[in-house]
Amino acid sequence: MSRLNKHGNSVVFSAGPAAYCEIQADGFVAERFGTLAGASGGAKWLVLSQLDRIIAGQVLPRLQSPLHLIGTSIGAWRMACYGQNDPVAAIDRFEEAYLSQTYSQKPDREEITAKTAEVLDHLLGDQGVQEILANPRTRTHVMTNRCRGPLATEHVVGLALGLVSVATLNLASRTLLGTAFDRVLFYDKRDLPPFHSLDGFPMYQVELSERNLKDAILATGAIPLVLSGVRDIDGAPPGMYRDGGIIDYHLDFPHSAPDKLALYVHFYNFLKPGWFDKRLSWRQVSTEKSDRTLLISPSPEFVARLPNAKIPERSDFSNFAPAERERIWRTTVTACKEMADELQDVLENNRLAERVQPL
Repeated sequence: MSRLNKHGNSVVFSAGPAAYCEIQADGFVAERFGTLAGASGGAKWLVLSQLDRIIAGQVLPRLQSPLHLIGTSIGAWRMACYGQNDPVAAIDRFEEAYLSQTYSQKPDREEITAKTAEVLDHLLGDQGVQEILANPRTRTHVMTNRCRGPLATEHVVGLALGLVSVATLNLASRTLLGTAFDRVLFYDKRDLPPFHSLDGFPMYQVELSERNLKDAILATGAIPLVLSGVRDIDGAPPGMYRDGGIIDYHLDFPHSAPDKLALYVHFYNFLKPGWFDKRLSWRQVSTEKSDRTLLISPSPEFVARLPNAKIPERSDFSNFAPAERERIWRTTVTACKEMADELQDVLENNRLAERVQPL
């Protein structure tokens, strides 16, 4: 049995209506989960790496195959770890490469893009692409966005003006994002995922292959103005591909099949639809889309005990000297073992039903 931390509850378990009712009746039944999901969030993922190790090492082997893995931006990078033959080793590689990133004093977009590609190389290792595509248990899928108009340029002024224009449209209606972006799902052709065809935005589906998997993962993390987009991905419609979180920041679509549940390890116990909705208090992912989802997230009390009382974020690169940032991040990752111990205790002792709350 895991030893619970002295502080109390560090993890929040939240579930959509259908998932909540099922968990109340049956507890945690691994065979009921058909999807693992991961959201956009950059450096925020570091607060989840210890939880990911528990899921990958102890829960993943119990989940029924085929298990669909879906993510945008950093969530897709995490799912690329889950899709490898040794997911815990992949998480270890990813975490170490991410923590030890170093840049010049004023890095430009090209330097950041090159360093990001190096981190992905460490994550994938020598055989990661082949293992993901052949994994008998998991089916990896990556959501990206193809840009239209000024959003397809790398010219800083034009791209910035395009983003301001789209943000303004989004204030009026989220559906207007469809005038500037197409959803493009790169999917494992062995089994169609439950989110293969979605309403609300123009959408293309592209089969993952050894020729495009790495580019798809790079594209879904390509934050506009920070990283270069990925142009003309093999097998996909021609164009510029960027961060999948622009439309689906926290995955604004049903996560699981109607007869399955989704397991979603997340930074927060709430879901925001798109990148432009982060500061819009009235925008939330609908209950219908998260109906069959179990969300596992850090509690506010736990976050308050982290360095600077916050989850790591991309702004830490500019707010702290490199050595101080790395020290803070490593301290945070170590502290998050507390959450992993608690998750393990809840699962081992069948305590999920008493802990879960409505999402």
